[in-house]
Amino acid sequence: MTIFNFIAADWKRVKNHCRTTVGKEFTENEPSEDFKKKLLISEHTPIRLIEIDWTWKNIKSWVATEWSRHKFEKFITSQRNDRQNNYDRNKAPQDSPVNYDGFANVQNLIDAWRKRLCFCATKEARTLAEDFKTELEKLYPEIANVLVPNCIYRFGCPEFKSCGLFQDFEAYCEFHAYLTDDIQERYSAYTEYLKDKKNGNWGKNEK
Repeated sequence: MTIFNFIAADWKRVKNHCRTTVGKEFTENEPSEDFKKKLLISEHTPIRLIEIDWTWKNIKSWVATEWSRHKFEKFITSQRNDRQNNYDRNKAPQDSPVNYDGFANVQNLIDAWRKRLCFCATKEARTLAEDFKTELEKLYPEIANVLVPNCIYRFGCPEFKSCGLFQDFEAYCEFHAYLTDDIQERYSAYTEYLKDKKNGNWGKNEK
């Protein structure tokens, strides 16, 4: 479902700009995996140098509209009458298929995915968010790891009415003895939680 068109993830560049902020010179040393994880968790400014360009093909127009609310660049198939042949925009249903290209830095992704991985988002929008995270994990697991819903980030549900995800996640962590007060372990546990839910290995409070 998710097609990555381009990913700019020059971690040496990111690391060197971090060095500038603390009064140090650039080096040719590659950053460690531990550094990457800590920087992404802390959400310091240089993570914005990491950019991802992706495509979702043939998604419903209303789902593209839902995703268009977030603060990053997006390019969506037009429904304008003067851009299509034999097409009446006034009669176009909301489920008309469109292509959606997104272009975002990692901070943009972190912010948007906190909303779209939540079960208060529509199932269709959440499915795209989950697929993006799954596919990104194959390429850059350290980035995919920080794409979590708001309740996982805040360690509690901030919505008017809870969807039940956080309570289910807490039960999952208790069952597997994950340390939920450690943010890195909590984020990693959420990634495993998603996999087990998808594979049918965890079914408590199934939505």
